[in-house]
Amino acid sequence: MAKVTIIGCGVVGAAIAYELSRQPGLEITLVDQQPPAQGSTGAALGVLMGIVSHKLKGRAWQLRQTSLQRYETLIPELEAITGEKIPYNRHGLVLLATATSQMDQWRELATARKAQGWELDIWEPATLKEKCPQVNVEGLWGAMYSPSDRQIDPVALTQALVKAAEKNGVKSRFDLKVTDLKQLAQENLVADWIIVATALGTKELTTTIETPVDIRPVLGQAIELELPQVLGNPAFQPVITGDDIHIVPITSQESKAELIPESMTNPRNSYRYWVGATVEFADEQGCIQAQGELLEKVKQGAIAFCPELALGSIVKTWSGLRPRPEARPAPIIQKLPGQENIILATGHYRNGVLLAPATAIAVRELLSNQD
Repeated sequence: MAKVTIIGCGVVGAAIAYELSRQPGLEITLVDQQPPAQGSTGAALGVLMGIVSHKLKGRAWQLRQTSLQRYETLIPELEAITGEKIPYNRHGLVLLATATSQMDQWRELATARKAQGWELDIWEPATLKEKCPQVNVEGLWGAMYSPSDRQIDPVALTQALVKAAEKNGVKSRFDLKVTDLKQLAQENLVADWIIVATALGTKELTTTIETPVDIRPVLGQAIELELPQVLGNPAFQPVITGDDIHIVPITSQESKAELIPESMTNPRNSYRYWVGATVEFADEQGCIQAQGELLEKVKQGAIAFCPELALGSIVKTWSGLRPRPEARPAPIIQKLPGQENIILATGHYRNGVLLAPATAIAVRELLSNQD
């Protein structure tokens, strides 16, 4: 039986653990220094923007398409195994047009997606207002609606992946920080395959084996607002996004219930929305610090799109660091050069949640195609 050690338990590492747990002949151990979803995953908004992406072919598109298709089977699969609901918004995504040129580009994209078997609807301002009355259409040229793009709670997803993987026999250790692969021998974790899903920890770890992979942090801030009433139509609660600002309907943290757009009820008779996120790069010295004025700019941008958000009270704000590969495309899914038994599954930047299922499938294929 081949032994596999997966280092890192964000959504990517957890997805790999679950995917491989479905394969016979593998003894899998999942390790991290802290409980699942404490790093980049825990700060993510979970918006799955695949169909609205302008990636039409090649690896970038195939990863997106594979993930969206897998999510539709993965969520009920995990819920059946764990007996727990995973907040998963199937109401799609509305992308607002702030420039007339966007509408022309989107019409071309809609035609291309139709040929690929995916639906995209182009809405003029009147249709947008009818479908999403919470949106201020002044200054907008319309919108593109993607019924197949999704949003998911990243923490609940990751925890479900780990629980399902453990039910399938995966062993977990969430007390071990691996900064050098030699530690695996010391911890009795020597494996035939090592999978590095350590996001920002990848550079430090690969430097110890003299094949450094340069991944750098990009900070993102977000905010949670509580409103006295639902935005727009209670029966239609898609993610709304424009100018890289996301407005995400969520459920009450107290209820831990599944998103139920028909009523969005919860014990507090309140309605919550995530708004984010900033994109903040490190300075020349490599330092990065959250800038409050940038988060405020995002909040005000969201209010400009949906004025009723101004009635909301702040429940919390938070930030996280996204892992961005330097001078190469994201993500990195490959065998580490010169180390045929080490697989990199890292550097997903802003698409870790979106691409986690496809990454897990790609890793499984790398293991299966060993020569």
